[in-house]
Amino acid sequence: MTGGPLTDRPFRSFWMGGYEGADHVNGRGDALDMVRATGHDRLLARDYREVRRLGLRCVRESVGWRLSERAPGAWDFSRARCMARTARREGLQVLWTLMHYGVPPDLTLLDDALIPRFARFAAAAAAAIRPLCPGPRFYTPINEISFLAWAASSSDAMGPAGAPREVGAREDSRISGYEIKRRLVRAALAGMDAIREVDPQARFLHIDPVIHVVPTEDTPDQRALAEQVASYQWQAFDMLAGRQDPELGGHPAALDWIGLNHYHSSQWEVPSEKRLAWHLGDPRRQPLSALLGQVWQRYGRPLLVAETGHIGRGRADWLHDIAGEAQRALRAGVPLGGVCLYPMLDRPDWYEPARWHRSGLWHVPRDARGAAAGRRLVRPYARALADWERGRRSAMALDLVADHGSPAGSHA
Repeated sequence: MTGGPLTDRPFRSFWMGGYEGADHVNGRGDALDMVRATGHDRLLARDYREVRRLGLRCVRESVGWRLSERAPGAWDFSRARCMARTARREGLQVLWTLMHYGVPPDLTLLDDALIPRFARFAAAAAAAIRPLCPGPRFYTPINEISFLAWAASSSDAMGPAGAPREVGAREDSRISGYEIKRRLVRAALAGMDAIREVDPQARFLHIDPVIHVVPTEDTPDQRALAEQVASYQWQAFDMLAGRQDPELGGHPAALDWIGLNHYHSSQWEVPSEKRLAWHLGDPRRQPLSALLGQVWQRYGRPLLVAETGHIGRGRADWLHDIAGEAQRALRAGVPLGGVCLYPMLDRPDWYEPARWHRSGLWHVPRDARGAAAGRRLVRPYARALADWERGRRSAMALDLVADHGSPAGSHA
């Protein structure tokens, strides 16, 4: 198994759209189905037509292990097949996430039996998807290994593996979730091998947050703590690549494309856990282009901003910021293949389903029962995307001229 060349451009568009697909059981025992909660399952064709009209040709979707596995060895991929067929009709490329936090009810993230079970599921999912999707087919075996391991270890937010969540409890980023991380890496590697058996041309996109951490006070102990917490972001990638804990089976070629998620809250101080406010211009923040450069220097693999977005009235300004940083990264030689805006559709909170985040490119009107009943485009956000889409097309045209000479009929 080898990673793709650094020069390949496997995605149909630079700008992409991500749909919320989490399917875990939260700490209150609520089994989440975020595709259904946003109405994306019922309004799929409309959603795909709308993103295509905005110039996006590539979307991220989730198969969902918990939702798909009816019993050990018995799967229902009807939703994924519907997504694949609809995307093909609309000319969209789908990047598939297989496990979006949720596991079957007889497993937990503390159970080694998860590894072979996930491999069988991954093979079955790839076998269902492959005939319906033209290549290149990209799979994310497990979404956000590092984030999931931390969340499951620090609280019960991802189900019963973690400690009970106390109301109002402060997050603690000093917890890395190392043992769960190791198990998830083993599962991801086993899943990759199983997928390759049924789809030899499969490509892989491993995704985790890219973060920046600073000390609350400039003391030796707090500086060391900040460096330690920041280093946790590399653990899953290092394990996959065989740099750390090589007994897990990692190897350099396991890193094909690296996806990086980044939000306004992805930079903070320790031990206070206070966020470095983007909207206030906290001078301790690092620009995204610098963070992307660090990942490129560390791994030498092509990158994708796999999730980014903001809330409320800041969405358009955030997009302008991220787009500018993407341009700077590209000019610095970072092989950045695209930026995925997330979520396309506004979404309810995992813990408080009546509270919607107002973060999507489309708001989701609800009926009297609270069910998703339509779509409403957030126009300032859409205009910002259109501005950068036009700029990107112009830049690509200039690149073609530079590469191949002036087009026929043009005069310098």
